[in-house]
Amino acid sequence: MKKLSDLLKHCNISEIRGDAETMVGGVTYDSRRCEKNYAFFAFDGIHTDGSKFIDSAIENGATVIFASRMPSNFKSGITYITAENLRRTMSAFACALYDDPSSKLKVIGATGTDGKSSSIFFLFQMLNMLGHKTGFLSTVEYSDGDKIRKNPYRQTTPESSEIMMILDEMVRNGCEYAALESSSHGLSDKTLRLADVKYKTGILTNVTHEHLEFHGTVEKYADDKANLFRKSSLFNVVNAADRFSQHFTEASKVPVYRYALDKNIHNLHIHPEDIQADNSGTTFNAVYEGKKYPCRINIPGLFNIENFMATALAVIKITGTEPEKVFALSSSIKSVKGRMEVVDMGQDFHVIVDYAHTPGAFEKLFPMMRAQCKGKLIAVFGSAGERDTQKRPIQGCIASRYCDAIILTDEDPRGETSMGVIDDIAKGIVETFDRNNLYKIPDRTEAIRKAIGIAKKDDTILLLGKGHESTIIYKDGTIAWDERKVAEKALKNTFLCIRQSGSQSHHGLGI
Repeated sequence: MKKLSDLLKHCNISEIRGDAETMVGGVTYDSRRCEKNYAFFAFDGIHTDGSKFIDSAIENGATVIFASRMPSNFKSGITYITAENLRRTMSAFACALYDDPSSKLKVIGATGTDGKSSSIFFLFQMLNMLGHKTGFLSTVEYSDGDKIRKNPYRQTTPESSEIMMILDEMVRNGCEYAALESSSHGLSDKTLRLADVKYKTGILTNVTHEHLEFHGTVEKYADDKANLFRKSSLFNVVNAADRFSQHFTEASKVPVYRYALDKNIHNLHIHPEDIQADNSGTTFNAVYEGKKYPCRINIPGLFNIENFMATALAVIKITGTEPEKVFALSSSIKSVKGRMEVVDMGQDFHVIVDYAHTPGAFEKLFPMMRAQCKGKLIAVFGSAGERDTQKRPIQGCIASRYCDAIILTDEDPRGETSMGVIDDIAKGIVETFDRNNLYKIPDRTEAIRKAIGIAKKDDTILLLGKGHESTIIYKDGTIAWDERKVAEKALKNTFLCIRQSGSQSHHGLGI
């Protein structure tokens, strides 16, 4: 509990009506989460007026109300405050309420279109294995230094009030480090979710086509991400192969260390050599400052080598640990839920669940899987409704260059029609692709069943776009979803049908 007047010293406000000496015990922008002595920020959303929820917040215990304008009616015992920029004010307010928690931690942020969650989870594991107690927050999960929990927020980067609360929990639990997945939305000056987080180090994985409905252009998207490098106080780590690497380097006020898969890029601090990949992972030598270190990552995908190099470089530099100790951890690192996750129910073909949903992720994933696939490559995916529509035909184009069969389905249609989104993707499919192997099945469960039904021995099915997510969003609400469980059930049911029919087929599941 802190006195309101002390908290307001850190904020820019326009007007206050009521008791400035009242005590504050919490802060939120969601009226449903208000409790006794909470401060409520009445944000205006895309479809809603935040002031509509003030009465609800008060009923749930709020005693301080922040809004963009004073309400017409005042309630006794309530303090009302206005501010020009509510999001900036909430960030500063929450930072003060929780005693500036990021200043008590060594915060490492990772940003990029793809690879953020994996990089953060790699950092969390490596730092803890080296004896440095670490908390983390990613799209998928988080840990406050205690146990790992599912991320309860739909956003990769929650609002500033939630960020500060989680960082405070890390401090209370004795964490030395915090690894934060730092999205372009969170780093944007529009949301200011990360405005008061004090970073020691930033990592850039890549910048590809995504979220243009929010940022407008890919250049603005990249520049918002570069705010991470502007904020870091110790050093930054950049993917030197990315086309925006120079922009990020120039944005940094501190030293920048470089990594890349391609050893021919100049001035690299780390790169891989002697790469040998298979469906279960990759063996390679990490070349760090001219010396080779043997590594094995038991997670499929060359992009996971990139994620490992970036995080290993950051860990070496920020902890001062001997390189051989860091690289020796490679084989112990586990994957994030829904990232290159193998579903094995005894079938004689491969089923992999992955979160890939951007053109950049597709460009990395499909060539790799095509090279390793002995049979047909079958992809099941969709695209988000009410989000970056420009990427849809690009997704279709990339997939059709590498796949033998494509099943287009729902991802999160939201307010759009399922077939409208699916048809947008299909517009990009190349002319050389056999349209007899294109299926449009909005029901995602049926789409997965279809993929399993057409699969034969040595084929590979890629279930893309949902990964770890626990819901599918429709116009009228959400439905519960677990991609892995749906795939497991479909495989199990198909096996049961085969046994009951007495089929002797050995080509996949005999359908």
